[in-house]
Amino acid sequence: MTSSGTTNNLNGKASKVSASGLASEDDAAVLAKLGYKQELRRNFSMVEVFGIAFSIMGLLPSIASTLVYSIPAGPVGMVWGWFLASGFIFIVGLAMADLGSSMPTSGGLYWWTHFFASPATRNPLSFLVGYSNTLGLVGGLCSIDCEFSLMFLSVIVIARDGDWTPSNGIIYATFLGCVLCHGVLASIMSKIMGKLQTVFVVMNFLLIAATIIALPIGARNRRHEGHYVFTQTENLTSWPRGWAFMLSWLSPIWSGLRVVALEGNANFETTIGAFDSCVHMSEECVNAARAVPAGILMSIGSCWLFGFIIMIVLAATINPELESVTGSNFGQPMAQIYYDAIGKNGTMGLMSLLFTVQFLMGISILVAASRQTWAFSRDGALPFSSFFRPISQQFGYIPFRAIWGCVLLAAILGLLSLIAPAAAQALFSLAVAGNNLAWATPILARVVWGQRKFKPGPFYTGDRFSVPVAWTAIIFLVFGIILSMFPVEGPNPT
Repeated sequence: MTSSGTTNNLNGKASKVSASGLASEDDAAVLAKLGYKQELRRNFSMVEVFGIAFSIMGLLPSIASTLVYSIPAGPVGMVWGWFLASGFIFIVGLAMADLGSSMPTSGGLYWWTHFFASPATRNPLSFLVGYSNTLGLVGGLCSIDCEFSLMFLSVIVIARDGDWTPSNGIIYATFLGCVLCHGVLASIMSKIMGKLQTVFVVMNFLLIAATIIALPIGARNRRHEGHYVFTQTENLTSWPRGWAFMLSWLSPIWSGLRVVALEGNANFETTIGAFDSCVHMSEECVNAARAVPAGILMSIGSCWLFGFIIMIVLAATINPELESVTGSNFGQPMAQIYYDAIGKNGTMGLMSLLFTVQFLMGISILVAASRQTWAFSRDGALPFSSFFRPISQQFGYIPFRAIWGCVLLAAILGLLSLIAPAAAQALFSLAVAGNNLAWATPILARVVWGQRKFKPGPFYTGDRFSVPVAWTAIIFLVFGIILSMFPVEGPNPT
């Protein structure tokens, strides 16, 4: 795809390679081999690449947003559903880390698909992956900010002892203010965005520590025994008990994505699946061939471990009358768990920290979404690509227009979920499946068509394990697509 001193994008246009002070010659040369010149400033370290993925995952806010999927299966669904699904997601991360180390570029998923797929399928598949991934990331921004507005307003509801209910207009105004604020911050703080990820990680761990310490202390007189935490099953759905357990896997599986209507009836939230954000930051991190796979595996592994601990704590302190938790007047199961354990003031304190971390998640995912949008525009694949394509030197070599394009689309999606929640839920459910499809397709293209073209990078799972890992990841992602299509309540929800 390249020749010495020149680069070619997917449309075959050539340009001279020049790091221009934006990156080391080694990093620029790796990117040149993929057909692109260095245009973004590489100011993210390996730890900061991990930080942006872990920040987007926002472990505790994401768990809080997805408890409605795990609680119906009882403590077993909460604890073991998280552990097992997260283990498979780690395998997906291994398969993607192989690719990210070999070919680190911001448009990784669709670029890998185009590179590995057969000549007859590469264009349609790469477009499918690119659009699915772009919509998934912007939808993730929309959902994170929707969930922020619900968390923020739930604190007011708690402060008023449940005597106030926010209108849809108030919820959307809060959401819109959050989205616009994220757009401003992502635009003007580019020079320190990498350093901010470390701050965001610290905030996440402070929230995790506060929760796993406060809940057991607050509920010390009614903590459940280990037998209840690790073996108690429930079924609050009309599905068979075994399938209710499988649906609890949606808490980490909806990876990135769970549908959130502004009324709070549904969600579209980022959990463990935000690891692909490391790929989209490839052209802004130093030594990307090592930093990208490290960021992917460190972020998934951290969420796997600490999420398991959090779920154990929640199962040990939750009200055994699970319907009262899922149907809480606060509109948030997590708020009810906090309230039952540590009372009104403690709940307001932890929920305030929770929505603060949720707000930080939004900044990080907007950064990642804008890089994917920019990369796709760079290859002329999006409408108005020539408009979104330019890089702003004034704001620190960032895709300024792509940032605000993502903000505008997220605001429209949020409005859709306000005026037509059923339509929004259907759209976002398809996006959930599309995001899994975007992860699975390049892995599938590699093992079916492109194994001989694959050249391992510094990180590699090895000749013996790489292909089995890839097939396991593909099977799991297909299963996740199927699972996401089932209504959680059951075939005849009441």
